[in-house]
Amino acid sequence: MNKQYYIGIDIGSTASKVVVIDDEKLIDSFCIPTGWNSKETAGTIMQKLKEDGLSDNMSCAATGYGRVCVEYADKVITEISCHAKGAYALFAEDGTVIDIGGQDTKIISLEGGMVKDFLMNDKCAAGTGKFIEVMANRLGTDFEELYALAAKGEALSISSMCTVFAESEVISYIGSGEKRENIAAGVIDSVANKVINLAKRHGFQGEVMLTGGLSYTPYFIELMSEKIGKKIHTHPLGRYAGAIGAAISLRPKKSKPISFA
Repeated sequence: MNKQYYIGIDIGSTASKVVVIDDEKLIDSFCIPTGWNSKETAGTIMQKLKEDGLSDNMSCAATGYGRVCVEYADKVITEISCHAKGAYALFAEDGTVIDIGGQDTKIISLEGGMVKDFLMNDKCAAGTGKFIEVMANRLGTDFEELYALAAKGEALSISSMCTVFAESEVISYIGSGEKRENIAAGVIDSVANKVINLAKRHGFQGEVMLTGGLSYTPYFIELMSEKIGKKIHTHPLGRYAGAIGAAISLRPKKSKPISFA
């Protein structure tokens, strides 16, 4: 009997995450840039699944910004539901999930492994990964160099809630001869403050878990933990929380939980 594969695809605004599980374990995970066309990205994902021999006997669920573009998906699911399921699968505990994406930030309260409440900031990219990307480009660095610079600097104030105006602040600092490391520290500090302010509006409950692309950045995690006064938990598969939740939603209801330790 051929093995059944459950495939979760999270097509975000900047990156697309894919997770493949079977009835027992994680089989594969990979991440590719979304690019300008989510439909083409979905096609690229399918091609890779075929090349890896994972497209036979598969069920597929799609979530994220470009979920409707995954024409071969058996299910299309909202982001909040998938991120909640994925976070609970990774951390195996209730609490507050902070997911920082390319274009939005989600704060989700988990109770009994289910969504109790959530708050989402999708009006502006100022507290998201996109903001950091824009500022890194303005400072002539990549992500890794930006964080390295920030760790050595003293944060300058970047108070604007809008990315466009915040970029103007950065340009002004550059023009006045401020050190790059201090500007970089100001950029990361600004993102952390905006995320925490959103989380405070929602309210912290239990343990705090960080997912999304920034969950791989020690400097950012340490800064956030310091600001909220408690340890923030992360996971090596934190970026894949949405895709994991999508994949899990395909399994029979009484299936044995998969360990992602």
